[in-house]
Amino acid sequence: MVEVEQQAEEQRPVAGFVPPDGPRTIEVTEVSKWYGDVVAVSNVSFAIGPGVTGLLGPNGAGKSTILKMLAGLLTPSMGTVRVLGEPVRANPGLYRRVGLVPEQEVVYPFLTGREFVRLNAILQRLPDPEAAAAAAIARVEMTAAADRPVGGYSKGMRQRIKVAAALVHEPEVLILDEPLTGTDPLQRLQLIKLIRSLGAEGRTVIVSSHILHEVERLADQILVLVNGKLAAAGDYRAIRDKIDEHARRVRVRADDARTLAAALIRLPALESVRVDGDAVLIETGDVRDLYRAVPKVARELGIRLYEVTALDDSLASVFAYVTAR
Repeated sequence: MVEVEQQAEEQRPVAGFVPPDGPRTIEVTEVSKWYGDVVAVSNVSFAIGPGVTGLLGPNGAGKSTILKMLAGLLTPSMGTVRVLGEPVRANPGLYRRVGLVPEQEVVYPFLTGREFVRLNAILQRLPDPEAAAAAAIARVEMTAAADRPVGGYSKGMRQRIKVAAALVHEPEVLILDEPLTGTDPLQRLQLIKLIRSLGAEGRTVIVSSHILHEVERLADQILVLVNGKLAAAGDYRAIRDKIDEHARRVRVRADDARTLAAALIRLPALESVRVDGDAVLIETGDVRDLYRAVPKVARELGIRLYEVTALDDSLASVFAYVTAR
């Protein structure tokens, strides 16, 4: 496993990884989970504390399995899971301190948003379910739609009402499985802001995603899962810096690709340049220098740029780099 440590002076309030002497609200120790001959999670260990930690991995990497074990919905085949210092499985008292937003749709379409959140408040035995539901709904900015049936909500609205239901009892730990799925750009921005604020309040938030830029905006600290194994753990920016040290492939679309390619090939960091229609396909050892140079060269030559895209700025590239180390 690759570990990228963050210096103490660089830590930000939303960081979820545990400093050496920090509190450990979630501890996963040598955990494996298998179904017959299929291994979903293999010998995974990590500990996190208050703040936001991203769980990054493609579909099928084992993210949901780990989150279900943290929520007590699955028992590890091997190893131990502890949340807030307690074993998770069959621990109703602990569940009152944990909020869960599952990836699956778990809303009742015939209930209004307010009724759905209030039901969760009642199940948590809160003294004033109505007030608690109203506060949670307001926090996810769903008050205007709260009295409409959930069955008429968009996917993004259902995601937000699920978050409200998970927040209604003010849990210390929040487990969010792909909470941004189906949200529009404004809803996504609102949820990202909310999730980061929850971490800044001192809650422990672990949030999964298979989308690189989502995790970048959600959390400074990440766990990277590859085929059920923990491939990297640490500061997101440090991991990205390591990625940027490798050669990167970039596509630049322009109205005169050949002239642009001839000019760019003089850059010392370029390893290869190829023209494909209106695109220049570049491999470079210094992607940051390339990003600075391309607009400058295009402007000097009077070339119009249509697109500059990192072809390996993706989840797959993260896995390729961290597993190759």
